[in-house]
Amino acid sequence: MKAISLMQPWASLVAIGTKKIETRSWSTEYRGQLAIHSSKGFKKYLRQLCCEEPFKTVLNKAGLSLDNLPLGRVVATCKLVDCIEMTPEFIDRVKSAKGHEYDFGEYAVGRYAWILEDIKALDNPVPAKGKLSIWKWEGKS
Repeated sequence: MKAISLMQPWASLVAIGTKKIETRSWSTEYRGQLAIHSSKGFKKYLRQLCCEEPFKTVLNKAGLSLDNLPLGRVVATCKLVDCIEMTPEFIDRVKSAKGHEYDFGEYAVGRYAWILEDIKALDNPVPAKGKLSIWKWEGKS
């Protein structure tokens, strides 16, 4: 299965189904099953972000906190169904939608929105060494 590494808290936000658009500076032609891997590194500014709103409340509702976010593990699987170059109109649609999707991404014209569907959190996240770009995960979901 193909995989992509995301830093925390974004990996867990995808796993709990709150983040369904992964924002990237690059596009991909790949469509299909995708494992979501949480990077092992957890920088100070990302740890602080977990204590700020809306991150803190959303994570807490899912039983997650700064102290128990899985690191260096595949946390979910999903389907990557589209990759859209962001336009002002697209960004406005995301910004005006219900929920916190806009808060959980980096939206700017020229960046890319990876549209994720059929997200399934793994009951027991699987240890894995991440890589840059899209990579092949040999584990089982």
